[in-house]
Amino acid sequence: MLGLRQKISLGFAGLLIIVLVIGIQSILYLTRLGESIDVILKENYRSVIACQQMKEALERIDSGLLFILLGDTEKGEELVLKNEGVFEKALQIELNNITVPGEGEKAAHIRELYGRFITALNSVKDTAEPAGRRREAYFSGVLPLFGQIKTTADEILQMNQQNMNDANNQARYSASNARRQMYVLVIIGTFIAVAFIFFAGRWILRPIQRLIQSAEEIRRGNLDLVVQSRSRDEIGYLSESFNAMAASLREFRRTDQAKLLRIQRATQQAFDSLTDAVSVLDLEGRVEVATETAKNIFGLRPGTTIFDLPFGWMADLYSRALKEGRRVAPKDPQKLIQQFVHGEERYYRPEAVPILDSERLPAGVIFVLQDVTQLQQQDEIKRDVIRTVSHQLKTPLTSIRMAIHLLLDEKVGDLNEKQVDLLLAAREDSDRLHEILANLLDISRIVSGKVQMELVTISPQTLVMDAIESYRRSAQDQGVAINVELRGDLPDVRVDTTRVNHVFGNLLSNALKYTPPGGTISIAARAEEEWVRFSISDTGVGIPSQYLPRIFEPFFRVPGQGQDAGAGLGLAISKEIVEAHGGKISVESQEGKGTTFIFMLKRADRTSDQEYPR
Repeated sequence: MLGLRQKISLGFAGLLIIVLVIGIQSILYLTRLGESIDVILKENYRSVIACQQMKEALERIDSGLLFILLGDTEKGEELVLKNEGVFEKALQIELNNITVPGEGEKAAHIRELYGRFITALNSVKDTAEPAGRRREAYFSGVLPLFGQIKTTADEILQMNQQNMNDANNQARYSASNARRQMYVLVIIGTFIAVAFIFFAGRWILRPIQRLIQSAEEIRRGNLDLVVQSRSRDEIGYLSESFNAMAASLREFRRTDQAKLLRIQRATQQAFDSLTDAVSVLDLEGRVEVATETAKNIFGLRPGTTIFDLPFGWMADLYSRALKEGRRVAPKDPQKLIQQFVHGEERYYRPEAVPILDSERLPAGVIFVLQDVTQLQQQDEIKRDVIRTVSHQLKTPLTSIRMAIHLLLDEKVGDLNEKQVDLLLAAREDSDRLHEILANLLDISRIVSGKVQMELVTISPQTLVMDAIESYRRSAQDQGVAINVELRGDLPDVRVDTTRVNHVFGNLLSNALKYTPPGGTISIAARAEEEWVRFSISDTGVGIPSQYLPRIFEPFFRVPGQGQDAGAGLGLAISKEIVEAHGGKISVESQEGKGTTFIFMLKRADRTSDQEYPR
């Protein structure tokens, strides 16, 4: 019995023979057609072009003679001289390309006429002759010869075109004959192909179709089927292997079902023990597994689609996680989700983590809502303590400062030198303590949202120039240059100028403090799609990379930067002010090379007062 390979080879061998026969015939007929077309192009085309060029050159020579007769001798002679060369070159081509009977005599006649034409032409061009005689020479000599030459050239052109038509008809006849023979070959090939398709369907396609149907049944879970095949070729062996595979799958199913059931129960129990809201979603956004918290508080029950829930931020995080292929959180890192559970206010920090397969393609998403209620409460308690302590210390500190002021003014008696020194030190420390308390109260008010923003629309140029004005003298005294890079077309920003000036003040004072003499401070601003980006760069000592993540924390001071580094509240206040405007602040630094602080404020033409979070 023939095997599958022999059956396929037999069918394709017949097709190959037909293809070869048709191909060889096609090559032969195309070669003949090519030769016919080559005759058309090579034998006649050059003569047609040459005659056309002679006619055009002759007309331009005639135009030049008319210019001469009308008095424009220079232009006329230039036109005549230029086209004489064109005519003679075309005539020479025609004389060397005689291909049609009678063409040679006509070409020789053109040459003889052209010689007489040149003689008459020279008479017209001779300016020494009277104008009347030159006109008579043109009309009696040049013009008749012009017509004869043009007519003869046109006759040669017609002869060659007729010859081209004859050759074209011959090519058409050859093509028609070739087409008839190709039809016969195509019909024969079609019959052979149909026969091969018929037998291929019996030998190959039907058994393969049975295998496809069996595979579809297995995909649906039916592992009890058996594929029937009577052939002993490769399809028959494949059917036997398929039946063996189905038997193995039945065995695996019995063992794997028990294992999968155990895993599912263990996973659900582990999920139920979590305090955070966690759920697993498939690629269509449908919940597969979820903790009790996720079910009860956010409605993430198995079978529910995330897009059907009234949480737009949840669908946005899900879509971003699938698109970016990485862990994602809300664009505002401070954003928390507030929910009331049994009358108790609770806060959750959401994030979405994509599940990636072995090829790093998304297979689902794990949605996590971390319960940060306790952390939020602790932050609130800490802010209340700081606010309360600051308020409690402010009144006695004011009294102490007043007493020191009265003593230094000697309102209550004279002081000796030692007493003055002690009081000056006490005043300096009390002023520093007063500044710390004021900063703490500012941070507390900004974070709690109790600060009333007095927003105005102002240009970045005005904002920057007003902010740096009070620092120019200090920079000059320290030998530090201040460079300002501002474009004239920057869009306006809408800010509380007093508080933004406080940000500029903190950043500029830090830059002056840590930039040695001879250094430079650069202030720049540029427009972006939704923001105006401000940057303050210095060439100072820089900040070690390990301290950059903590630079905006309250009371944090970079170790080793001296006792005059402050209380560590300036940058924390700057961060809160910028974020209160809906902006962002960041820092870049290289130790020993300098530091750049960057903060973004929203463009006035892209926002409104209602968009500010605080």
